[in-house]
Amino acid sequence: MNDNQSRRNFLKTSLGTGVAVGFPTIIPSSVLGRDGVVAPSNRVHVGVLACGAQSASAGSYKHYGKSQIVAVCDPVLERRLARAKAWEVSDHYNDFRDVLARKDVDAVHISTADHWHVPMSLAAARAGKDVYCEKPLGLTIGQDLAAREIVTKHKRVFQYGAQQRSSAACRMGIELVLNGHVGEVEEVYVWAPCGISGGSATPVLPVPDGFDYDLWLGPAPKAPFSHDRCLDRAYEGKAIWFCYDYAIGFLGGWGAHPMDQLQWWADKAGMGIPSEYKATGTIPTKGLFNTVTYWDMDAVYANGVKLRFMDDQTAKKELPNLPFDGLKFHGNCTVFKGSKGWVAVSRGVLQASSEEIRRRAKEPGPIRLPESKNHKDNFIDSVLSRSQPVGTLDSAIQSDIICHMADLCIRTKETLKWDPKKETVIGSEDAVARMHRPMRAPWTL
Repeated sequence: MNDNQSRRNFLKTSLGTGVAVGFPTIIPSSVLGRDGVVAPSNRVHVGVLACGAQSASAGSYKHYGKSQIVAVCDPVLERRLARAKAWEVSDHYNDFRDVLARKDVDAVHISTADHWHVPMSLAAARAGKDVYCEKPLGLTIGQDLAAREIVTKHKRVFQYGAQQRSSAACRMGIELVLNGHVGEVEEVYVWAPCGISGGSATPVLPVPDGFDYDLWLGPAPKAPFSHDRCLDRAYEGKAIWFCYDYAIGFLGGWGAHPMDQLQWWADKAGMGIPSEYKATGTIPTKGLFNTVTYWDMDAVYANGVKLRFMDDQTAKKELPNLPFDGLKFHGNCTVFKGSKGWVAVSRGVLQASSEEIRRRAKEPGPIRLPESKNHKDNFIDSVLSRSQPVGTLDSAIQSDIICHMADLCIRTKETLKWDPKKETVIGSEDAVARMHRPMRAPWTL
């Protein structure tokens, strides 16, 4: 394939529905019936965009009878060759736009660095592809809000990669809360692993053969190639999580998981997100890594329910002072405290303030949440049924904004408010400006 020609045609169609090139003759599943035996040409055809460590779980598409991986893509040749071999995929690409141009690709699985999540998801939706996108959602609140186009305008299926929604323990715990077993919810506590400091942009290294560094950076600012930025972990430097050019750190990168559990409850309870926020935190002043490492945020919903969001080290220190007798500490957790007790959910674990509450988990009452046993399978089933999966885009937008509000409070050192009607920050011109970031040309939303 002529890469330059493909990209040129792709851009002419505004990252649209594809170009006429000689791709393999696999019939797209979108035009075939799906009853009876699922033949190879009748499965959902998935393109995996990014083949780093975070993409490992995408291999499950190969083992689900309703899906198959037909293409892999990564700007690092070594990574995409390794995934192609492991998943027995013959077609691999350097540029994600070449995958989106294929008419036989029904859906994409995006496991890039965070700064690519929304731009690539939007490009996929405009090309007519359904999207599974790893968490967190956007690099900014502005990106979060722009992502709505994926579902509202293009009617694509979108699965958010906060896979604890496919954990029975988490689902049952939240159902206990929704059905009143802890009484009226008064406070919610959320914590996630802290970030790290350090890293160096030097020494500047030559870009290895087979590493398309310009595409790896994409919309992020131009920066020198270095080990800590790019090469720490199978060609995936720690900077993709802890450098502000690419992420807001574990505040969002890990915080997305327990915060998503909070939002799952809040959506069903009609809560929205908090209206007022204040936070303290630590931002490294030396080294390459410059996202928030430790944080402690207090927020209040319009109805008075309080939220406290912390890193795990802060939470561990605070735990003896919190009203949760008997709670076993886990590195990420969402705890709902009510007038009659508490329920805590973390990955695969459900805890409660009493055995009586915990025993009700299998039959909590009439208010139930969608059940998913496998996050990737749930996505494929939703693509086939044309219904939204368990991890919806709208919920992802809401929970991601909470994480960004914590980051904005720390960076501006101001108490901030959120206007749910205008969907903007109130109380700081600095914070409003930080809702958006420039993107390096030629990339735009």
